[in-house]
Amino acid sequence: MINKVVSLLLISIILCGCNEMPGKKDIKKENEDQLLPVIDSTLKRAVKQYTYLSEITEKGRYPKTYIEKEKKIETSDSGWWCSGFFPGSLLYLDDIVGAPELKMKTDEVLEDLKKEQFNTTTHDLGFMMFCSFGNAERLNSNPSYQEILMNSARSLSTRYNDTVKAIRSWDSAPWNKAGKDDLVVIIDNMMNLELLFWATKHSNDSTFYKIAVNHANTTMQNHFREDHSSFHELIYDGNTGEVKAKITNQGASDSSSWARGQAWGLYGFVVMFRETKDIKYLTHAKNIADYLLSHPNLPEDKIPYWDFNAPGIPNALRDSSAGAIIASALLELSRYSTGDDKLRYLNNSKKILETLLTKDYIISEVGENGGFLLKHGVGNMPNGTEIDTPLSYGDYYLIEAMIRYLHSKQ
Repeated sequence: MINKVVSLLLISIILCGCNEMPGKKDIKKENEDQLLPVIDSTLKRAVKQYTYLSEITEKGRYPKTYIEKEKKIETSDSGWWCSGFFPGSLLYLDDIVGAPELKMKTDEVLEDLKKEQFNTTTHDLGFMMFCSFGNAERLNSNPSYQEILMNSARSLSTRYNDTVKAIRSWDSAPWNKAGKDDLVVIIDNMMNLELLFWATKHSNDSTFYKIAVNHANTTMQNHFREDHSSFHELIYDGNTGEVKAKITNQGASDSSSWARGQAWGLYGFVVMFRETKDIKYLTHAKNIADYLLSHPNLPEDKIPYWDFNAPGIPNALRDSSAGAIIASALLELSRYSTGDDKLRYLNNSKKILETLLTKDYIISEVGENGGFLLKHGVGNMPNGTEIDTPLSYGDYYLIEAMIRYLHSKQ
């Protein structure tokens, strides 16, 4: 059964067509949005695709990507940073389209994933637990989900360093020559703060709020260049708070703009404004958006190369996952904007979705692409992993962006 949001939007399109005078030439109305039926059909296909993916994914395993050469999906256990995206996508699809066939798999996955609430070895508990249990709690609030989310926030908080005023990302990163007393912080970590804001509101404990705000402030001060692009990774002296190095792990070079890193930063600071209403975060998010959208290396179809300074442009690979994250972030940013800014963010998010929902990027037949939706994601180019392939987080943020687009038309 199609969700009311989708149904009402499609009915409005039909009614626009019915208002034409008899015999009048069939001319599309200016307010008729041709992206809406494409999103509708894609979401329906996504339910079938994720039903297939659920059937071929073993219990206790989490789909990461698809290995084309071997014709098989690659999975992880619950401790991998991407484990929350599969159940998160199932929950989104059930909510917007109505997919009871996915409910049993969702419950099975959450039952396995819940043990990660006590995992203090990773900064990615926001991705793992809020994209999953956060959505589950939003859609069907219950004490069990709330307890899991609170424990997850407590576990994440153990990684906070009050000298640096930031949350530790990797415990061990031998490739960057960080010492045992150093604190490694990556831009991705902005995405885990939403869990802390939820914990603040649920518990009325301001500790979580202060950690999130301090981490965002430290990131805003040190991670960004004058042009509002972001470094991927910073190394701090954990005892003094001094910045020791500004480098990359997944970008083309230390001075380049790794596309998904820019997307994480944009999305994270939009969340910061939503949760604090502090205008400095909105200004920062807009600066990041303007950097991305005005970059001379952003293609006309708005799907970024895997790095904005990638070698070989214009023949470098695109990263569909970065495009999906940017589209979702821009749609929320448009809600807090007015005038030309609002229109620019909406138009660019729409253009990204229009591109991603073409046959060049999206599956056309159920069972293609190993059960995933999006093609042409780039995980870690320098390390040669997950190159030009589907990615679980690419699917998650594409589904989220489509849902946000539908809501933006209400």
